[in-house]
Amino acid sequence: MGKKKQRLTTDADAAPELDPITGNNDESHSKKKLKKQKKNKTNEIPTVSIAVPASIIDNVPTLELATRLASQIARAATIFRIKEVVVFDNRSNTDKGYTVTENSDDESSSAFLMRILQYLETPQYLRKALFPMHNSLRFVGMLPPLDAPHHLRKHEWGPYREGVTIKGHSNSGTTLVDVGLFKHVAVDQILEPGRRVTVAMGANRNLDSDLPREVVSSSKPREEGAYWGYQVRYAHNISAVFNECTYKGGYDCIIGTSEHGQIIKSSELELPSFRHLLISFGGLAGLEESIEEDDNYKGKNAKEVFSLYLNTCPNQGSRTIRTEEAILISLQYFQEPISRATLR
Repeated sequence: MGKKKQRLTTDADAAPELDPITGNNDESHSKKKLKKQKKNKTNEIPTVSIAVPASIIDNVPTLELATRLASQIARAATIFRIKEVVVFDNRSNTDKGYTVTENSDDESSSAFLMRILQYLETPQYLRKALFPMHNSLRFVGMLPPLDAPHHLRKHEWGPYREGVTIKGHSNSGTTLVDVGLFKHVAVDQILEPGRRVTVAMGANRNLDSDLPREVVSSSKPREEGAYWGYQVRYAHNISAVFNECTYKGGYDCIIGTSEHGQIIKSSELELPSFRHLLISFGGLAGLEESIEEDDNYKGKNAKEVFSLYLNTCPNQGSRTIRTEEAILISLQYFQEPISRATLR
């Protein structure tokens, strides 16, 4: 195929050069490209993430209370449609590990918090298949459900359902998937068993039909306006929260919350337009401690690390605000500013 020629002239009156293949000029091509980019940008749905320190679990005296604390974070994330929860430790760059154990009672705070958050985000009918018995899950039965849109009940029908693969049939090229209905459905590809998938159920409610359903990206329901749960990610320290972001291009707006932050009324806060927003919360000693203990931020203070460093609850009556309380307070505080930023 021919290659488009580059225009070298800067003469504004020069005739536009035609593409030898399409006959279109570079100017019209550029306009189309910009129009396409603008359209893609318009269709891109902004995400909001929160970063939570695992150390908040260390201050809880019993497993039951720790489980309830994790549940409060999961509920807050769901209520405010959070896309990602990042659990971070205060570790040095050389100590990046955290303990994940399937059967041992000895589990790190970060692994425990992540396990509970992931368990609660998973629809109830999938939990037995995806989560083996573990001591950390001993008290999850007493927790209030998230009741998220993807936690459909057995009698409910939706355009999408979360499922877990059962077994594949090479002859038919399909895989059975448990989607929480009275009968398994078949999907149009062979997948390994035990994998969580999002299934497009379509309009056909006849589960006896031989017509296979389609496995789609977990982001598909969200693209159509539905909240579809949160993802959980681990970071070994506060800088890894930012530097190991899984979104292309990283977070373009990073906010820190602290009683030492700037005081701005929610109605007066102007956030920049963003693709991926991150709101960070500190532990007992605040974000300041996390930054001080991070080798990558030696000599820096918290206000230098974040795009905005805010006090979302000024004039507090209590001397301390617990992290799980700060999350609820702050996410409510940011509701209007986020809405204004996404409408621009």
